[in-house]
Amino acid sequence: MAAKQAVDPQQKSKTAKNITVTLPDGAERTYATPITGGDVAADISKSLLKKAFACKVDGALSDLSRPLEQDCRLSIVTSQDKAEALELIRHDCAHIMARAVQEIWPDTKVTIGPVIEHGFFYDFDRQEPFSTDDLETIEAKMREIIAKKDPVRTELWSRKDAIAFYKKADEPFKVELVDAIPEGEDLRMYWHGEWQDLCRGPHLAHTGQVPPDAFKLMSVAGSYWRGDSNNKMLQRIYGVAFRSKDDLKAHLHMLEEAAKRDHRRLGREMELFHIQEEAPGMVFWHPNGWSLYRALEDYMRRRLTAAGYKEIKTPQLVDRKLWEASGHWDKYRENMFIAEVDEEHAREKRVNALKPMNCPCHVQIYNQGLKSYRDLPLRLAEFGSCHRYESSGSMHGLMRVRGFTQDDAHIFCTEDQIEAETAKFIGLLSSVYKDMGFDSFDIKLSTRPEQRVGSDEIWDKAETALENAVRKVTNDYEIDPGEGAFYGPKLDFKLTDAIGREWQCGTFQADFNLPERLGAEYVGEDGAKHRPVMMHRAILGSFERFLGILIENTAGRFPLWLAPRQVVVTTIVSDADDYAEEVAAALTAAGMRAETDKRNEKINYKVREHSEGKVPVILAVGRQEVEARTVAMRRLGAQGQKVIDLDEAITALSEEATPPDLQPNT
Repeated sequence: MAAKQAVDPQQKSKTAKNITVTLPDGAERTYATPITGGDVAADISKSLLKKAFACKVDGALSDLSRPLEQDCRLSIVTSQDKAEALELIRHDCAHIMARAVQEIWPDTKVTIGPVIEHGFFYDFDRQEPFSTDDLETIEAKMREIIAKKDPVRTELWSRKDAIAFYKKADEPFKVELVDAIPEGEDLRMYWHGEWQDLCRGPHLAHTGQVPPDAFKLMSVAGSYWRGDSNNKMLQRIYGVAFRSKDDLKAHLHMLEEAAKRDHRRLGREMELFHIQEEAPGMVFWHPNGWSLYRALEDYMRRRLTAAGYKEIKTPQLVDRKLWEASGHWDKYRENMFIAEVDEEHAREKRVNALKPMNCPCHVQIYNQGLKSYRDLPLRLAEFGSCHRYESSGSMHGLMRVRGFTQDDAHIFCTEDQIEAETAKFIGLLSSVYKDMGFDSFDIKLSTRPEQRVGSDEIWDKAETALENAVRKVTNDYEIDPGEGAFYGPKLDFKLTDAIGREWQCGTFQADFNLPERLGAEYVGEDGAKHRPVMMHRAILGSFERFLGILIENTAGRFPLWLAPRQVVVTTIVSDADDYAEEVAAALTAAGMRAETDKRNEKINYKVREHSEGKVPVILAVGRQEVEARTVAMRRLGAQGQKVIDLDEAITALSEEATPPDLQPNT
């Protein structure tokens, strides 16, 4: 066997024993303890040890230096294990960045630095603010550290020793973190070279395993210690990290594209909406934006009606008693907007809340009148206006707001109808997404959590029904064990946009809890009363967020049927003004959103302005077009123009402007 890796001294077995290690190919090897994952890698081949980042022990990621103390399944993680390698690289980048900062500015205090999507961050307490030039300096120091290939080592320490260590090092934030850890729990300490941090790990074998040209520090932001606004304000440095220079380059290109597609910028340029301080998180829709919103709403209303949904409308302001009965008061109280009213002759103020969701109100409509099994499934849909308190720092244009409208619906059905209703919903959702330009989506099935309501028998039935329905559509889905809601399993649907970003939009959830809490019943074939299953479902999620996604996915270049400004008829000379009005009137009569531009400006100026406003079709008319009753058609993004007969243009554009669900072949 090759020379052994350094073993965590506090984890060495007191008495040697033999253990069996099962490798990914099924081969078994017997070793005498103490033995580490690094030892096993070296025993397989020296070249494997050189490439090894970490190991997986019975499926859990672990340091190469941690002892193996019992029989286990073991695999060696290298750069080829994309997900695991990325997590390790990003985690080590956070530590290397913190080390670099303290080597450059020794008086800086460190706090925490986790892995996040695409990268990492670390929070620092430093008197002077970090600048853009500082980020470049830190990057250079990080590359120096990486080039040293300093070993990464780990030990378990007692809580007492860790506190003493950090007090001596004058790291008050670390002392506070250790103080919060329960008595008797040992702490894992890591060294990247001579620099030390408290961390759960795992980490790479040495700093040189971080690709020096595959990371970049992106920005500095303020953050409160432990997320509490009453605590000290810190400085957070964000970075991104990948497995290769090409991956980093692709990500930075994606960010450039995302900036070009930013729905907030396009919202201003296309005059769609704005948000202002006097109504934080609430959207002011402009005429163009409201045309877009209504086009989407009208489309969804037609699709739901055709799918057998009955549209309803429920109050926005509801007494707290209903929220207490549903259980939402305990879980969502902090996110609710409260309105207290002095009712006449009442001894106390009446406490109401703007609804954060529609579910309890839909049960109230279901509960009006006795329901029979013959009435099920009952599909109740509402474009429900909801309000939730979001912190000011978390709001982001249309993507995260305080006031929004859900394309919400609830299906009340029997347990035996779950599978059929799930399949119908997936079919509807798939069709809607395709019409919106998303030909594929990912599905995640979240199963029962430890804390839940309902019997295992009902959960078995619900999970099986959801999975069977998914399999009728695709075998390409992911199971997320234990991540279902406490009231039932759920399906989440993720879209991938034009630049590769994922967006979770649709959801389908089985609920056995709310019908019980709010007394929903139906009379079964046996004449007895039963509880219906309540299926929560949404396709868009919310109109605001989905429109934000659509704006960015299309870069504002909507298909003609959805575009807020579909056609602009612009004049080349004033002699064509009357003809332009005639063309616009004919387009409007054919069901299109058309307008004229008769300003005394050059045609190239008008075309450029309307192209920047993302108008899909510009029809230019001059003396020749008036005489021949034609139009010069320009398409957004296309080169040149095409002269076409007016009637032919109206017919072609009318067909293109017809929503997909109203097309003759639909």
